[in-house]
Amino acid sequence: MEYSIAQAAERAHLTVHTLRYYDKEGLLPFIHRTQSGARIFTESDMEWLGLIGCLKNAGMPLKDIRTFIEWCLQGDATLEQRRDMLLGLQQTALEKMRRIQSSLRTLDRKIDYYNRACAAGSEAAARKTC
Repeated sequence: MEYSIAQAAERAHLTVHTLRYYDKEGLLPFIHRTQSGARIFTESDMEWLGLIGCLKNAGMPLKDIRTFIEWCLQGDATLEQRRDMLLGLQQTALEKMRRIQSSLRTLDRKIDYYNRACAAGSEAAARKTC
């Protein structure tokens, strides 16, 4: 199945503007165009967009995503480079997740404190139960 840029944007939960920007930045070198220049997206392209979204959400900069895609298109000669890049991204994401989990624990304690203070009508009463 083929998709227009508007259809691809909707399916990928992106804007048309974002897809055009990704294309301009070299993240979509696999996209075909009609004779009139309109972008045509295939199911395979949609999978690429999913991967781009995953890498971006994990914190990979667009320039590194472009490099990763270029390596993918080069084939097996870049397998180790791609794996190493993903391992680095994974470590960064895990560290970010640890920091977020720590922040959530602090927030949970503070919310509990304020729940007690609100129930008692006073911070002083909440402090006595800490």
